[in-house]
Amino acid sequence: MTDTDVLARLATEAAGSLLERMGIRLLEVGAQRTVGTMPVAGNTTPYGLLHGGASVVLAETLGSYAAGAHAGPGRVAVGIEVGATHHRSAREGLVTGTATALHLGRTTASYEIVVEDSTSRRLATARLTCMLIEDRRGS
Repeated sequence: MTDTDVLARLATEAAGSLLERMGIRLLEVGAQRTVGTMPVAGNTTPYGLLHGGASVVLAETLGSYAAGAHAGPGRVAVGIEVGATHHRSAREGLVTGTATALHLGRTTASYEIVVEDSTSRRLATARLTCMLIEDRRGS
């Protein structure tokens, strides 16, 4: 299966989910690094700023997909802890998140996720830990 095939399959699986509602698009998925984008429009506070919770959703999404890639067949990743520091905000455009592996273990995986604006200014830094468990869907 090519990278394009994997991204297309993941996009199909995301139909009707929070990812679709927030406009999150996966660009690259791998255990070491996962990258995705999200529009600011539709994900703002009443003040017109990118909502901090939206940045955290993007971060947890990217880290979870990366951890899922590490987990391998028959297992899934579930977030057990997420935290973020918001450095600045954005009012328009796309933001890009990059999840980078910090720890890839047998039962847990941890990531640092950096969210940046279109000029590569850091908006937020998050850390996510996922537990790797048996995939019980369909059983």
